[in-house]
Amino acid sequence: MNPETIFYAFLGGIVPALLWLDFWLHEDRKNPEPRGLIARTFLFGMLAVVFVLPFQKGVEMLLPGTTVPAIILWAILEEIFKYGAAWLGGLRSKEDNEPVDPLIYMLTAALGFVALENTLFILGPLVGEDFTTGFITGNLRFIGASLLHIVSSGIIGATLSFSFYKPKKVQAAKLRKALLMAIIFHVAFNILILKMGGNGTAFAFVSVWIGAIGLIWAFEKAKRIAPNR
Repeated sequence: MNPETIFYAFLGGIVPALLWLDFWLHEDRKNPEPRGLIARTFLFGMLAVVFVLPFQKGVEMLLPGTTVPAIILWAILEEIFKYGAAWLGGLRSKEDNEPVDPLIYMLTAALGFVALENTLFILGPLVGEDFTTGFITGNLRFIGASLLHIVSSGIIGATLSFSFYKPKKVQAAKLRKALLMAIIFHVAFNILILKMGGNGTAFAFVSVWIGAIGLIWAFEKAKRIAPNR
């Protein structure tokens, strides 16, 4: 494989993800997280793709094609691995010390995941030397799948933020519910895209944009959460 092809695919995958990351980090500009932890969380998000792929290949072998059970299992795997990347990256660190931080770490892990996943999707057309298709694929994923991962991980991050000062048992219960909500959102998006045709795709895109706007609201609310007295 041509190293130049790999470089352009990687560039097309990582640059949009970094642009999204810069946008969300701007929400935490008054008390930013350490750059080293952000970089580590982003890297773990990328590595999550590497570790999730064998499991997804296993699902493909058991459930060939885009059946609903396969779509559900893929979404479960991706949401669990993204959360694991965020936990290893920053959620377990002492720097996770204010309500807005879980949102930052979850979104950073999601965007690391997006960066490598998009690279792999772009790489396919480029290997066939179809640069235009690769460019279009990259832009579509920048808008669609990138927002899907942002919103689904943002659901978990926002839940962790809103329960930041709650007892550990409450946090754990809310995390389980948030994971379930993220998986449901992820599954619904994929079914709309893969099974419902043009109208489904349009509705899926509207849904992720609404979700992204909701995340901006979640950031503003998280910034105002005070410790329980």
